[in-house]
Amino acid sequence: MTEPEFDFLRAFLKARSGLALTPDKQYLAESRLEPVRRHFGLESLAALVAALRAGRDPDLEISVLEAMTINETFFFRDKIPFDLFKEVLLPRYMKARAASKRLRIWCAAASTGQEPYSLAMLLDEARPSLAGWRIEILATDLSKAVIDRAKAGLYTQFEVQRGLPIQLLLKHFTQVGDQWQISPKIREMVSFRTANLIRDFTPFGFFDIIYCRNVLIYFDTATKSAVLQRLAAALAPDGALVLGAAETVLGLTEALVPEPDHRGLYARADAPGLPPVRVAGARHPAFCATPDLLRAST
Repeated sequence: MTEPEFDFLRAFLKARSGLALTPDKQYLAESRLEPVRRHFGLESLAALVAALRAGRDPDLEISVLEAMTINETFFFRDKIPFDLFKEVLLPRYMKARAASKRLRIWCAAASTGQEPYSLAMLLDEARPSLAGWRIEILATDLSKAVIDRAKAGLYTQFEVQRGLPIQLLLKHFTQVGDQWQISPKIREMVSFRTANLIRDFTPFGFFDIIYCRNVLIYFDTATKSAVLQRLAAALAPDGALVLGAAETVLGLTEALVPEPDHRGLYARADAPGLPPVRVAGARHPAFCATPDLLRAST
């Protein structure tokens, strides 16, 4: 791949996904795109770039984006964000939403689904306290391939060994051949769809809690700022945003501020105080009609 071809690829990825590929990543790009080249029967990576330039093959464009997107994830990744959910966020919103008994959660850049399913398992543990609640978990990712995997809820032995406590594996998974499938009860708690964080996501409505972890690090400063501004606008007035350990809002947006007592947790700058619990029983527009996901046991 020549330097001009690599420059075009970098611009293509930036415009379509927000991924800011640095000039020293040409070898990485070539190694990831070689299987795509072979799949589409193209004679060289130069031919692949030429086909992208022509813009006549949407399937090729999607395959290039998916090949270059990083989908590293595992169950209960980093632990602290899930302790935060169980010990801080869920109790906070059970109090703040006691009147409406409704909670909306968005896992952005959800990859193959381990993050939203981890939250769903924590909610299942709290099910006796959530009788009559309607809880929606929306999980999105740019890649249709990983979203399809997430919907199936099938994981390899290696994947279930990364972060998943053995008691939860035995409780919520069934062995299917050499893989493990998460139970229908947990799968039904999560709605999956493709979405691009650099595009408009206002149709999703408002959320009480947004998890957007370990994706902003791949964007340049301008893209980070734009995405954070729109994430702030997607939060309920007293909502909470959880970012990755290496991510921050500082110097990027004035719409969000850190919660000083909880690392990685951010609130809207116009929230009336921390922890934000101002809008008890607030109603938010739904992104789609969904059934009650948590009901009293019968």
